Amino acid sequence: MSALTGPYFIAVLLLGLAGAPKVVRPDDTAGALASVGWPSARWLVRLGGAVEVGIAVAALAGLPAAPWLIAACYAGFVIFVAVALRYGGLVASCGCFGRPDTPPTRTHLAFVAACSVSAGLVALSGAVGSLLTALRAQPAAGVPFLLALATGTCLGLLLLERLPQLSMRARA
Repeated sequence: MSALTGPYFIAVLLLGLAGAPKVVRPDDTAGALASVGWPSARWLVRLGGAVEVGIAVAALAGLPAAPWLIAACYAGFVIFVAVALRYGGLVASCGCFGRPDTPPTRTHLAFVAACSVSAGLVALSGAVGSLLTALRAQPAAGVPFLLALATGTCLGLLLLERLPQLSMRARA
């Protein structure tokens, strides 16, 4: 098992958690895309969200191409967040988790870049298979690893979703 296994699966889980709400509530993401002049049709956002969920499921199942797809998704997020930051505050929400008031931040940019790099390194190394395989390699039936994944995923959600909201309130 690689040292990148945990960060990789955290990125995978966050991708799936970000994709699912876009399928159901595409408006915030469509608005964010439109605000920077990107294609923003609601059906396109729903399709993108479904693709994100599908890639996350493929990664959890250990499909060999999945780390490359995860890295590519996060590279796309890096580009979007960089473009949104360039617009200097015109983007009220990045739409990542289908909720309003989550503006893109530099911290967001660094986090999605780290996710892209970790997935890219996993893809290059071929060191990570399915989540089940990773769990089998863990002590105590993988329970500590699952707890670490849950904690890391929750911290990622807080970083991407709540920190920008708190920052906006602090500035106001």
